[in-house]
Amino acid sequence: MRSSKLLRQIPVLVFSLLSLMSMVTGCSSVSTVANGLTDAIMNQDDPKTVEDGGPAYLILIDGLIQGAPDNAGRLLAGARLYGAYTSMFVTDQARSTRMMSRARDYSRRAICQEYGDFCKVIDSPFEVFNAALKKDFTDDDDVPMLHTFAVIWAGYIKANKSDWNAVADLAKVKACVQRTIELDEKFDNGSAHLYMGLLTTLLPKALGGDPDAAKKSFERAIELSHGRNLMIKVHFAERYARLVFDKELHDRLLNDVINADTHAHRLTLINTLAQIKAKELLASGKEYF
Repeated sequence: MRSSKLLRQIPVLVFSLLSLMSMVTGCSSVSTVANGLTDAIMNQDDPKTVEDGGPAYLILIDGLIQGAPDNAGRLLAGARLYGAYTSMFVTDQARSTRMMSRARDYSRRAICQEYGDFCKVIDSPFEVFNAALKKDFTDDDDVPMLHTFAVIWAGYIKANKSDWNAVADLAKVKACVQRTIELDEKFDNGSAHLYMGLLTTLLPKALGGDPDAAKKSFERAIELSHGRNLMIKVHFAERYARLVFDKELHDRLLNDVINADTHAHRLTLINTLAQIKAKELLASGKEYF
C-alpha cells in the first residue's frame, strides 16, 4: 500500500521539479538550482523524507540528461545523485547493481566529455591507464571530476564484489583516488582518504588488503574533516576495528558518533544516517567480539 502511494506521488513531484527548472534558463541557472537542491538534501535531518522523495530527483536528472546527453555537468550530477542515493538507501542487491551501473555510466560519459584522451584508455592495461591518469590530471581543477569518477567506480565495484571482472579494476580505482590525494587531499573534507581506507579493506589481507594502511587513511580523513563527517568513524569501526578485532577502538568510535551533534553544513543527512548505523553496529558488536 505504501509503495503504491509513493508511486502515485512521484509524477507530481517530478512535474513540480520540472516546472521549477522551466523557470530558469541556461547552464548556470540549472546548475544553481541543482546545487541548491543538493544542499537542501544533504542538510536534511530526516532520512525518511529524502528516501521517499529521492526517486523523483533521480527521474528528474535522467530527464535532464536525456535532453542534453553530452552535458558533462548534468552527467556528473546524475552520477553523484544515483551514487549517493544507492549507497545511503538501497539494500536490495539487484537494485543496487542496476543503479550503480547507471551512476558509473553517467560518470564515465562525463569524464569522456572533458578528458577525451584519458577516456580512450580506461579499459586499457593498468600501466597505460596509470600513465594517462598522471598525464591528464595535473592540478586541483581536475579533482572534482576525477574524485567523482573514482568514488562512483568504487561504489560500482562494491555493488558487484562477487564479479571478479569488476573487482579486477580495483587497482585502477585506487590509482584515481591516490591521484586525487596527490592533487588536493583536502577536497570534500578529505573524503579521498576515506575512500582509500574503504578500498584497502575491500579485500582480505591475503588478496591484497592492507589494514595498517587503511587505519592511516581513516585517521587522516577524520583529521581533514575536523571530525565533522561522522560516517568516517562508522566506517573506521566497521571496516578496520572489526577486521583486527579491536573492540576498544570499535566501541569508542561508535560512541563518539552516537554522542555527537549531527548538524553540519552538507553533512547533516550523512551524519544522521551515521548515528543510526553506529547504534546498530554497537548492538551487534556484543556478539561479534
